[in-house]
Parts: sequence; structure tokens; C-alpha cells
Amino acid sequence: MRKTWSGSRIDLHIDLDASKGRRSALESALRDAIRQGRLAAGTLLPSTRGLATELGLSRGTVTAAYDQLVEEGYLTTRPGSGTTVADIPPETVPSPSATPRPAGPRHDLRPGLPDVSDFPARAWLAATRRVVAGSRSAVLGAGDPQGRLELRTALADYLGRTRGVVTSPDRIVITSGYYQSLRLLSAVLAQNGARAVAVEDPSHNVFRGVVQHAGLATAPMPVDAHGACVDALTHEVDAMLLTPSHQYPTGVPLHPSRRQAAGAWTRTTGGLIIEDDYDGEYRYDRQPVGALQGIAPDRTVYCGTASKTLGPALRLAWMALPPQLVKPVVEAKQQADLYTESLSQLILADLITNHAYDRHIRATRLRYRRRRELLLTRLSGVKGLTAHGVPAGLHTLVTLPADWPPEDQVLSLCARQGLALRGLSELHIDPRGRPAGLLIGFAAPPEHAYRPALDALFSTVQELVASLK
Repeated sequence: MRKTWSGSRIDLHIDLDASKGRRSALESALRDAIRQGRLAAGTLLPSTRGLATELGLSRGTVTAAYDQLVEEGYLTTRPGSGTTVADIPPETVPSPSATPRPAGPRHDLRPGLPDVSDFPARAWLAATRRVVAGSRSAVLGAGDPQGRLELRTALADYLGRTRGVVTSPDRIVITSGYYQSLRLLSAVLAQNGARAVAVEDPSHNVFRGVVQHAGLATAPMPVDAHGACVDALTHEVDAMLLTPSHQYPTGVPLHPSRRQAAGAWTRTTGGLIIEDDYDGEYRYDRQPVGALQGIAPDRTVYCGTASKTLGPALRLAWMALPPQLVKPVVEAKQQADLYTESLSQLILADLITNHAYDRHIRATRLRYRRRRELLLTRLSGVKGLTAHGVPAGLHTLVTLPADWPPEDQVLSLCARQGLALRGLSELHIDPRGRPAGLLIGFAAPPEHAYRPALDALFSTVQELVASLK
């Protein structure tokens, strides 16, 4: 017989075994709850009268059960203080989930991660108070698969003002991350008959996998000092996936002539451009390069995210879509997870509208610029290491000399020193004959931990250099 009883302080679900007598069943249920830790030490139990009423037992039965458990040491009682659970260690039940997680790296220099200790907590809390003080039904009611209108309106203004995106609130869809954005787009393209997507080579292997998972083939676009070679595209692909502001992983922007070539390709073929502007706000030597979407807004999907500016755990991203894609993408979003959580959408809309988001990005841009400069200064002292890319983004690509150990051995040595980085080889579609390298992120560590992380990195590098002599 399953019962849930409550007292002045606790609720607890217990099973009363109908095959036992009532007193024995109650004793066993309480004993098991204490052994398993469901009743913690010091928990004040209901009075015998209150528990008897809630479980439909006589008060004498409950009193006798309490007395027995006091004798066994499971409960303690003091006049005027009621009955409480004694301090005994709970039984532990082995399970796979109890396996300890491996410790994280001491020094996190992975690319694409922001310094979450810089999260604008004060501004976020102030915005939260303003949002929650408003309409509770708007905050806690059912959401919209397309995303909150407040955020879409704020983003249309922000993206036009800071990134040169040509869009409107009705053409923006909010998602739970760029991963979901690309997954929704790939599914819609496949359903509409698309067969192949051109992807940069090298590029993010996870996102290539998303495209392929939708049943689309991927065709490589080589990347050189001017970005992706879009002028080599043909009619055989239906879309191209680009990181034009700061190519991942090489760090070069798409040359103006190739931007024009991409626009000409989409006008000639009717193909689609998918623009991943994952860290487009972070350019350190000049104003950020505007979005490619402004060249062909009716044939380009602009994808942005708050993962690099605020933190990946927020799961907030957006797409500015051509008109013909809005309805199918919204329908795909509704099938995927109905809608993205509303409260954080409304808070971000408030931050954007009150320009706290702009202030946060300006402040982090200054800090990240200084970190990149320090990294390059340290790199300049190591012969053979070559840094690539313009002053932008959250990482720097460093290619390794030919006489160094293989890339995987370098990464293993770094890991043994507690350093987390990423290698270049896995980002190539075919790494054979391609240069080896490291992607060094300079944004993730908190401010106080960045210099120690660089010290550990370059101590490891010097160890490698010494081993070559």
C-alpha cells in the first residue's frame, strides 16, 4: 500500500507492505527510508497523532513503531522536542552513476569558449527583476516556436545596428543553440530536395556531422589566406556553410572579392548561404566586419548565438531567415522541442534593449584583445611556431614545425600537464598531407588563471623544444 504522508516540515512517500501487520509495515517503511538516506539525520518527524491521521492508522500503532525505532537507534526523542531521525550513515547502493567523474583540466585553453566568470551577473539579475515584475503569464505561460517577439524585435534592431544584417522580427527564429539551428536547417533542406552542402575545409567536424546526419552530402571548399574558395563552387551543391567573419579554425576573414563571389553564386544558382557568425562581435584591430548576409539577405541564413558572448549553458541562438524558409523552419522547431525556454529570452531582450549587452561585449572585447596580445608575445619567443589569422575571435591557430613530434603526441603531452587544447588535424576532411597545429583558446580561463595557463603551456613547449636538440 503506497502512502504519501506529510507533517509540518516534510513530505515523504513510503510503501506500507500489506502482507505485514500495520505496525511492522510502518517500522519497515521508516527503517528503509532512514537506511537509504531518504530521511536525513535530524529530520523532525510528524507527531504520532498527525501521522496516524494521515496514514489511517491508530495512534497506538504509530507510537509503538516510533518506540521500536528509538530502541534500535534509528530515531531519537526528547520531551518537548518531538521525534527526529538519528545520525546514522545511510546504506550506499552501487550504481554506474556513482562512478566518479574524471577531473577537468587544470588549464582550459580550448577554442570557442568564453570566460564565464565575466558573465554580467548584476545586469542579468536587474533584467530578471524587471522581467519577472512584469506579466507573469508572459514569463511563465506557453511559448512560441518561433521565439519570443520581444527578443526577435530586439535582435532585429541589434543585428542591423552591429552586424549589418537585413532582417525583421517576423524573419527571426530563436533556437537552443547553433547546433540546433543547423540541424533544423539541414532537415528542412533535405526535405525540400537538397542533396549536397559545401563546407569549408578545414571546418568544425561536429557541424559537418550535423549536415551529414540529415542525409546531405558534404563537398569540401578549400580554405586559403583569403578564406573559403567560394569561387570554385558549382551547381552541384545546394547550399554552402561559411564562417566569413572569422573562419574556423584558420582565423582568416572571407576576402571582399569572395564575398561578392558568394553573392553572385547564390543569385546565379538559387543556392543558399548558411552564415555562421559564431564570434563575429570580437574583432580587435578595427570594427568587426559586417555580416555576409547583407549582400544577399533573401538567399542567406544568418546564424548567431549567445554562447560566445554570455555562456554556452544559456542555450540561446537565433537565425535570420529568408522569407520562404520561415514557415518550414518554425514547423521543424515545433517538432523538435516545441519552443525555447521563455525567461532567458525575455532577459536577453531586456539586456539588448537597455544596451547592457553592448557594454558587456565592449568590456570583454578589451580583455580578450589583451589576452591575445600576451599569447602572441609568448609565441614569438618560440622558433618554428607560426600563428595564423587576424586579431579576432576567441582562439589562435598555431601550426607546428615539421620536425616536431606528431600532433597527437603534442596533445597527449599537454594533457598530462593538465592543459586542454584542440588539434587541427581532426578539422580537416582528409588530414593526410595537411599541416599539424594547435587551436589555443585565450578566453576561457578566468582572469587570474590565464597567465598560469600560459606558463604551463609554454613550459610544455620548451620541454618539447629541448627534446629535439
